[in-house]
Amino acid sequence: MNPHDPKDPGLIAQMGADPEVQATSRRLFNLTCRYRYSYNFSWMGRPVIQYPQDLVAMQEILWEVQPDLIVETGVAHGGSLVYYASLLELIGKPAKVLGIDIEIRPHNRAALEAHPMFRRIELLEGSSVSPEIVAQVRQRAAGAQRVLVVLDSNHSHDHVLKELQLYSPLVRAGSYVVVFDTVVEDMDPELVGERPWGKGDNAKTAVHEFLKSNSRFEIDHQIEDKLLLTVAPDGYLRCLQD
Repeated sequence: MNPHDPKDPGLIAQMGADPEVQATSRRLFNLTCRYRYSYNFSWMGRPVIQYPQDLVAMQEILWEVQPDLIVETGVAHGGSLVYYASLLELIGKPAKVLGIDIEIRPHNRAALEAHPMFRRIELLEGSSVSPEIVAQVRQRAAGAQRVLVVLDSNHSHDHVLKELQLYSPLVRAGSYVVVFDTVVEDMDPELVGERPWGKGDNAKTAVHEFLKSNSRFEIDHQIEDKLLLTVAPDGYLRCLQD
């Protein structure tokens, strides 16, 4: 164990394999979902719509990876874009965050453009799987040594699988593709609501399908094992080779 790192991988693995801990975690997640728990938080004034545990995990990943470019599909209020931009500001590299959404609402765009962290943010409006948007992303990623990809838009199986196929080639060894809302597969069905995704058709099923034919990535189970509460079980995908 690294003497400068107090975490114990062995204990983390044991916690992740503890059936009582895992059952309690799932129960707590489902209970808090009824109260729209993830909507309770903001970052530097923008709603972030994430669990704090996942935000901490992303901070650890950003520090480890030191990306030159973060590509995130799904913008909403833009809180996560601001979060990543502020971390890049602290890291001190001249890195950028590229946010993609099929519709960026005018009031959200205006708030983001007025934010002090917008100097590190670029917005693209359009479908994340359209040839035009993908071409623009590839163009912006062309000069980046380290790209980190975050998928958080349409959570249906087909859409996420297509995103994984299109954006994973941008990621090199040591970096990540993070797929959010894989937890839909594990949630009580009534909590998902009227969405075009649900049990058996969601981001987690897409991840498992993707990994069947792509050996460049593996699930970083240590992350979810230590978080316990996460919207991305099986969704932290570490790249193993260029």
